[in-house]
Amino acid sequence: MNTLQRWLPRAWRRIAPLPQALWESTLAAQPYLRELTAQEQQRLQVLCGHFLLEKEFHGAHGLAITDAMALTIAAQACLPLLHLPGPGQHGLYNAPLRSLDWYDDFVGIVVQPGAAVARRQVTDASGVVHHYRETLAGEAMQGGPVMLSWAEVARAPWAAETGSNVVIHEFIHKMDMRGTRLGQAADGAPDWGNACLGALKGNAARTQWRETMSTAFDAFREALNMAERFGGERPWLDAYGATQPGEFFAVTCEAYFVNRARFEQEFPALTLLYDGFFRSGV
Repeated sequence: MNTLQRWLPRAWRRIAPLPQALWESTLAAQPYLRELTAQEQQRLQVLCGHFLLEKEFHGAHGLAITDAMALTIAAQACLPLLHLPGPGQHGLYNAPLRSLDWYDDFVGIVVQPGAAVARRQVTDASGVVHHYRETLAGEAMQGGPVMLSWAEVARAPWAAETGSNVVIHEFIHKMDMRGTRLGQAADGAPDWGNACLGALKGNAARTQWRETMSTAFDAFREALNMAERFGGERPWLDAYGATQPGEFFAVTCEAYFVNRARFEQEFPALTLLYDGFFRSGV
């Protein structure tokens, strides 16, 4: 029956309610989920039901994925979709479950017990290929699955204080990758084919997004540089956000969703920008 339901249009599905005790414990564990209104929590629950039907969880290295683990990941992954129209939409009233289309290019979610080690290679300007290993708490693969470290996911309730959330980070990358060509890096500007930004649409929305993001990215890098060179106060967010615009987008979105009060103090311009995009269906 689940297989049949998965292939039905979302509006036709009969999604069984999530176990109430499990849902309440999921909300209780995450401070930013407890802050949602009752209506928002109900909508998030519906999104999670469809998300869990559409995605497949795989535990690596013998890790057994429990219902509680899967729902914890689903709730965090669906949080950015709560007030976001689907790609090509301009409002939630039309097809409210279309927001899940932002994640429609993959099915698998691989959960590692701890951090994963990936082998990388890079070619420098002289043509020399360098091989190295990178420790990952998560990774979103273009057109492929999402990998998450359960040890990092489990830190979410406490990591919110520092604006960190690995699930949101990787799923924002997935959104950012939508519409990119194979091998093309995500650049911190989601697919603007039909997206809107508050009252702005099309080229005006794209211009506003890129100018605001560029200014904030440059300021963040400068603040980090000043802290490292002259011992100034380090920026609140993870320095990894300074590596490239796509990472800055993911890092700032983590904080926007899990610690809005602090994020609004640190990044008022980005708060307005993200409200215009992520809440454009309100």
